Amino acid sequence: MVTLVTGATGLVGNNTVRCLLERGVRVRVLARDHADARPLSGLDVEVFRGDVRDREAVGLAMRGSSCVVHAAAHVRIGWTGLETARAINVEGTRNIAAAAHAEGAKLVHVSSVDALGDGRLGYLADEETEMKGGVLCPYVVTKRQSEQVVLEFVAKGLDARIVNPAFMIGPNDWKPSSGRMLLSVARGWGVFAPLGMNNYCDVRDVAAGILSAAELGKPGRRYILGGERLSYFQAWRIFAEVTGGTPPVYPLGPMARGVTGFVGDLLTRLTGREGDVNSAATSVSGQNRNFTSARAEAELGYRARPLREAATDAWIWFHQNGYV
Repeated sequence: MVTLVTGATGLVGNNTVRCLLERGVRVRVLARDHADARPLSGLDVEVFRGDVRDREAVGLAMRGSSCVVHAAAHVRIGWTGLETARAINVEGTRNIAAAAHAEGAKLVHVSSVDALGDGRLGYLADEETEMKGGVLCPYVVTKRQSEQVVLEFVAKGLDARIVNPAFMIGPNDWKPSSGRMLLSVARGWGVFAPLGMNNYCDVRDVAAGILSAAELGKPGRRYILGGERLSYFQAWRIFAEVTGGTPPVYPLGPMARGVTGFVGDLLTRLTGREGDVNSAATSVSGQNRNFTSARAEAELGYRARPLREAATDAWIWFHQNGYV
């Protein structure tokens, strides 16, 4: 039997592919023509070329697959790019769900805790926390919409479940994505840490959780795959200790975040291009994002290793692959 993985050159998709291969599973990936070749180099996978936005390509890749892990997504925190985010995150998911339903394949949809209702200080959010508030940028909005697409197909009989990873760190971060935070601290750019909190987990634990969700998860059910709940200040101190970078000395309060976000938005208007620093990103960094993985732990056997271990292995990988 074959497992199809989308987003196989990204952080979570690539680690999922490697986890499947370690377990002796036949793996097929759907990868775009211009995708980075390094993540799949030397891996015994069947490569289908195409884009999740292409219904025909998705259907061809799905044929003969018993399971699909849909990890492809447009991930960017900002106010621009709604059309692209909707095309990939929503309509791409619709294509995957429709093809899996037609093929009779099982689906694990990789979403994000960004699609859920937020926790706060003294309160842990779970999979049933009301989806209100948050920073309603295109990424958050379209990830929520993509979950609704999956649930619509579950109502039609699709055997699908949703996983919601938190902030992932670890090896095989080829882009890099989440690892940019680690690299930034290593380069001395983390003197002023955001005031908010996040959940930090090892991407390898998330990959194992995804496979457990495929095997043990209940159709239509969400599973948060989180980890240590730390402030950015605490996490960045760990990053600095692991990398030898400069540790943060002061948390970036609301006024400083507001000014930084305003300047980023102003530059967007002046240049027509939105950078990584914008008011959506600074607002997200100020959230107290507290989630519990109790359901995944109880039903999937999910376990998350400490952030220090994940960060150490990520740093070693970045060294070995020429990022430092």
